[in-house]
Order: sequence, then structure tokens, then C-alpha cells
Amino acid sequence: MQLEARTEVTSDLATVPAPDIRRGARLRGRDILCFSHDWTGDPLSKTHLMRLLARHNRVLWVNSIGYRAPTASKRDLARVFQKLKAAAQPIREVQKNIFVMNPLAVPSWGLPAVKKLNFHLLRFQVRRAMRKLHFRRPLNWVFNPAAGLLAGALGEERIIYYCVDEYTAFSGVAREALARIERDLLDRADLVIVSAAKLLESKRSRRASTVLVRHSVDFEHFRKALDPATVVPPGLAGLPRPIIGYFGLIAEDWVDIPLLVHVARSFPRASLVLLGRVTMDLGELASLPNVKVLGRKPYESLPAYCKGFDVALIPFPVSEVTLNANPLKCREYLAAGLPVVATDIPEVAVLGQCRIGRDRDEFVRQIAAALEQPGPRVDTSEKMQQESWDSRLEEVERHLARLPAENDDIAGVTSGSEQTVRV
Repeated sequence: MQLEARTEVTSDLATVPAPDIRRGARLRGRDILCFSHDWTGDPLSKTHLMRLLARHNRVLWVNSIGYRAPTASKRDLARVFQKLKAAAQPIREVQKNIFVMNPLAVPSWGLPAVKKLNFHLLRFQVRRAMRKLHFRRPLNWVFNPAAGLLAGALGEERIIYYCVDEYTAFSGVAREALARIERDLLDRADLVIVSAAKLLESKRSRRASTVLVRHSVDFEHFRKALDPATVVPPGLAGLPRPIIGYFGLIAEDWVDIPLLVHVARSFPRASLVLLGRVTMDLGELASLPNVKVLGRKPYESLPAYCKGFDVALIPFPVSEVTLNANPLKCREYLAAGLPVVATDIPEVAVLGQCRIGRDRDEFVRQIAAALEQPGPRVDTSEKMQQESWDSRLEEVERHLARLPAENDDIAGVTSGSEQTVRV
């Protein structure tokens, strides 16, 4: 009960009547649940969208409940400890109308008994937070498919599954267990939104009301790389040029280490710079003299680092994970004016603005070609000027406005009652 005692509600939207989202107007005065990654993580598509929605709605952001089972590694054990510590903290308003809670769950989905325990444990925590914030008939935006376990059990008016990755393909995941939860979520969702064409193909086969809404970019933020007042950070400014750069999570599913070793060896006088949280063994790459692993940097500083890059990389291994991905960093690099070289990822290729390397040697050749006109460049940045998260939110709202008045597949949700949930 400590959580309830210490939580303070400061929003002035608590008594605003819920408007009818079928009128076609933008969302106003709504209560929104958001099951996503941790709020303190790097800003992703869900972060940008929820910040926009919070201008006129209240958001209860539920930090990650986890979809990977922890290992005995020091990193995983430390994360478990952090999660336990965070769960004891009160709900906090991190910015106007965005309230963050840290749920407690057992990060294992393969055992039926654990799955049932998680359902009751999570429902209790989330509903307690909703009562304290006076949430009613919320719109449930599920970005994390593991949270599909609760879909329909929270008195939601609408369930929106916003799918940005093929989570069942991630390494370390209990794939069949997570796939079953996702299939139930797809059956229950009023609307399924995906960010990649390949996801559209696979999710639409299960749920007809699936639409494609591609990512956008915080253009005004990343164009600062072209501002004369932006200063390249000292840790980058003194490195030998050219600087071949990457920012983002450095993990097994997302970074092709042998490819980067080949790049570093092919450009021995260049600096290969990696920014981001490291969750994998970098092996031989970290020992190469022209490779600099600088760690995770604040989002606010990324334009300054981009200003110091000559070319930016998307060195994804081609896999079921990345073929379904729409890398946000691609548009961010371009908005910063940088030439981009990527592996053969469909959602990068569809932009038509990046160089594609279909094997290691071609990847190196494309970097060499990009370095003939190193960035940042104004003309490259301006091609992203019409991209905005506001326009993407408007697109989502148009899809919501087309939903029928009643959804027979989700009995009782529109009236605010609970449905029977399979656990």
C-alpha cells in the first residue's frame, strides 16, 4: 500500500469526459495505458508518440515486464536487482501527464504456473495504479507483446497492438510461449499497427485490422548536427579521420561483429566509432587499434556526435529479426545530414536514400563511395524535413477513427467490463 500512499496526481485532465474516438477528431482527454520498454531507455517510436499524446491525454507508462528469461550472467543478475529495487518506488510523473510505474513480474513465460502468477500479479499492480490515477475506460497501447497477457483484463475501451519487431525471433526468448501470448493479443486487439512491410504480411494473416505506419524522426533535434553552434564532443573530435560511426544498442540481434571487423581492417587509417549500450562480447573487434567503443550517450548529445561522423552505419546481421525491423536510426542519421551505409534491410532500402551492401566486400565499397562526399550535408538532411511524429500520430488517429462502434471480437470492452482472459 506504500505505492498508493506516496503517489500524487497532479494532472488537470482527471475529470475530462472521454470523447468518442470515432468522430475523427484527434485524441483528447483520454486515459492511455502504454506497455513498453523502460522509460529511461533510449527514446524510441513509442516514446515519441506518447509524448505527443500526453499533450492532451494522460498516459500511464508501464515499464518493461520483460520477455527474455534472465541468465546467470552478472549483467542479467544486476538487471533483476534493479527491477526489484524499482518496483518499490512510487509512481512518478516524469513529464506533464506521463506517469511511470515499475511493475514486478517473473521474467519467464514458458511455464503455465508462472504465466498465471504473472497475470494476477501484473493485473493487481496496474489496476491499483489506475485507481489511484482515476483512469477509466483507457485505450490500451501494447508495444510489448508479453503484456498481451493482460489485454482485455483492465476495463479497456480499445486495445491497440503496436508491433515494431518480430519479438519471437529474438535470441534468449521462450519463443513458443511468447508466440501464444501474441496470437491471443492479435485476436483481442481492435487495431494492430506495424512499422514494417514484412510485419504487415505476417500479422495481417492473423488479424485483418492490421495497418502499416512506418517510423518517423525527430527532425528538429537531429538537424542540429548542421548547426554551426553544435560542438563535436572532445572524445570524438581528436580521432583520426574519416570517422565511420554507429549509434544504438550493441547486441547480438543487431550488430554483425565480423562485418565490423572487416570494415575496421579495410579502413586502417579511419576511426570506427560505436556509441551505445553493449550487451554482447565484442571479441576481436574491441582489440583493433582503430575501433573506439564509447558507450551509451544521452539522446540530447547524439546530433553533436553525428556532426563528427563522416558516414553512418547500420551493420545489422540479415536475420528474421532485422528483416522485420524498421531502424529508427536510419531516419535519424539522414536528418543529421549523414550518408548512410546499411546491410540489405527492406525498410532501409525502401527509403531509397541509403547505400546498401549485400555482402561484406560490397559494404566496404559503399562506405568508400560515401566517403567521397562525407557528411553532414544540408541536402541530405532536407529530404527528411517532411517526416514528423505529428504526422504519424495523425495517421494512427485516422485508423482509430475508422473502427466500428462495436467490436464483436472483444466482448464487453467498449462497455468497460472485463472479458474472460486465458492464462
